[in-house]
Amino acid sequence: MLAIASIAGLTMMASFLTIQAMSYTAAIPAAYVRLLSDYLVTRGETALVGTPQSGCTAAQWRAMLENAAERLDDPALGLRVGAGITPAHLGPLGYVLLASSSVLPALERYIRYQRLVHDVSPVRYALGSDGLVLEWGAASREVGLLVNQCGMAAMVQFVRDITGVPTLAPLAVHFVEPSPADVTPYAQLFRCQVLFNAAATRIDFPAGLTGQPLRQPDPALVTLLERQVQELLAALPDEQDLASQLQRQIAAALVQGEPLLDTVAAAMHISGRTLRRKLEQGGWTFQQLLDDVRLKMAQEYLRDTRLTLPEIALLLGYSEQSAFNRAFMRWTGETPRARRLKMLVGLAETERR
Repeated sequence: MLAIASIAGLTMMASFLTIQAMSYTAAIPAAYVRLLSDYLVTRGETALVGTPQSGCTAAQWRAMLENAAERLDDPALGLRVGAGITPAHLGPLGYVLLASSSVLPALERYIRYQRLVHDVSPVRYALGSDGLVLEWGAASREVGLLVNQCGMAAMVQFVRDITGVPTLAPLAVHFVEPSPADVTPYAQLFRCQVLFNAAATRIDFPAGLTGQPLRQPDPALVTLLERQVQELLAALPDEQDLASQLQRQIAAALVQGEPLLDTVAAAMHISGRTLRRKLEQGGWTFQQLLDDVRLKMAQEYLRDTRLTLPEIALLLGYSEQSAFNRAFMRWTGETPRARRLKMLVGLAETERR
């Protein structure tokens, strides 16, 4: 088992990966507020939280949890709320995470885009021979026990959900807060050693978890995004020329991240060398076709106001929104935000006629 002090040793064995997540307008997005709302509905307390239309600040989120916990007389409310999370609560991010091949690439994507989920205390991870450590930042000391309960419970439950292993248990869970009077709910949820007054807010998982394959995506999540992707694929020419085939493969592969020529070639059952040669013969480059597909998909996604710009960047295979912004500027001479505003203005004018 990993001890609290072992984090320093673990970083000596493997690199400590910290990825700056992209900016997000609300500290707590509507997805988390919806978690609380959904739970309160099951308890008949619908008046405590209205329909979540937007995010809230960290202070508001803490107050909402504290008010609900007091009303329900449940000091472990955060655990129960967090345990209700599903990939569908994360929208496009949940779909993309489920499209990963195993836990490690899903975790890397989650950390890269974690501000789509929360913007309070970023998570970092360390991987070594002793295990996988997820550690929250110093801000986790200030947010309160209920907020940390929710975040930790959501992380463990999400891992169980995406792997399809409901009995999966961490090695240990660490809270920086003092031990509550009743630790039974913690033991029941986490099924492992739970430590309090810890040096950091942290979860220790077995090292073997990183290679655990993921289950198939939820039908609801597939429907959410596949419809748009399929419409884009259907809009491509029917001719079975190389460019059309390649664009279809690129569109399908974007959800996995930045498409690589060799990876796409393998999906087409040819070698990377053969694909390069055929592209040269046709006067194309892989990058040109990739940019063309991304531009078409970006324009469709920008019309869907349910998708934030960070989510669109994620769906187009970019590691961060700034890379998407630069590419879109190169293609169109304007930012994605400016293009979306033009689209919305045009739509409003059309509706008025």
